[in-house]
Amino acid sequence: MLTIRPAETDEDLEAWRRVRLAVLPYERCSTVAEIRRSVRPGQLLLLAELDGVLAGHGITAPSDIAGRASIAPRVLPGFRRRGVGTALLRALAGHAYAELGFRQVRALVDDPESMGFATRFGFAEIDRQVEQVRAIGTEPRPQAPAGVEIVSIAQRPDLWPRAYADVAAAAVHDMALEGDFQVTLEQWEADWINAPQASFVALTREPDELVVGLASLLLDKDVPDRAEHGFTAVRRDHRGRGIASALKRQTLWWAAEHGITEVYTWTQRGNEDMRRLNEHLGFGYRTISVTAERELPIV
Repeated sequence: MLTIRPAETDEDLEAWRRVRLAVLPYERCSTVAEIRRSVRPGQLLLLAELDGVLAGHGITAPSDIAGRASIAPRVLPGFRRRGVGTALLRALAGHAYAELGFRQVRALVDDPESMGFATRFGFAEIDRQVEQVRAIGTEPRPQAPAGVEIVSIAQRPDLWPRAYADVAAAAVHDMALEGDFQVTLEQWEADWINAPQASFVALTREPDELVVGLASLLLDKDVPDRAEHGFTAVRRDHRGRGIASALKRQTLWWAAEHGITEVYTWTQRGNEDMRRLNEHLGFGYRTISVTAERELPIV
């Protein structure tokens, strides 16, 4: 018998994490504490059990793209083609439509089998992003451009909200995305940093102290020797001065100093400048992730 139920307890959330780690082993997974801290209004996490055995999970929530819900049904390899994914998809889409009131839903699809499943249910590709990955070796500590100082959020916690207000809030609107990107300060503080010591901002001092750039690493407690690059951005009026490169190199240096052997990042289609910078810094390519979307309801 197939059972679909909410993931509510810490034990449930650990089971939810086990599915994600198995299905997406190349990505970091939020800890239980991070999941609880980043819960959004209307978010729903589900567990799927087949004859009492964990078979899959799902999540739906308002997307960072305005007017859409985000959805992710995932099934463990040994339980596929047994109706688990279909049941999860219908439960998640039903919640997004009936409870949250959305008329469009999107999902990230990372492999041909999953894309085939999505296509059968009427999802179509609207965007894609690539994963760029770099091995960490001996990394020199970078020099900041003239007139710029790089400090960590651990040194200056007060700079994180300023990084949002002075850099990120404008930079997200420059991202090459299908739809309007929206991130509140509360979401920024909950979701976009997990290691203040590995999160850096670029400052200018003249005539006043100004946050002009940021870059960070998201550490992985399940795989401690790898990390994901967080958001890298520079104020529009300070681009082209080597600030993004210095910030990226700062994170690579920090990674080398703390035993990290691999760093990866996701870059959207259309963001050629960041992709070229990553290539210049020695990043290669690994995974392509497709953004697929369809209208609701799913009947």
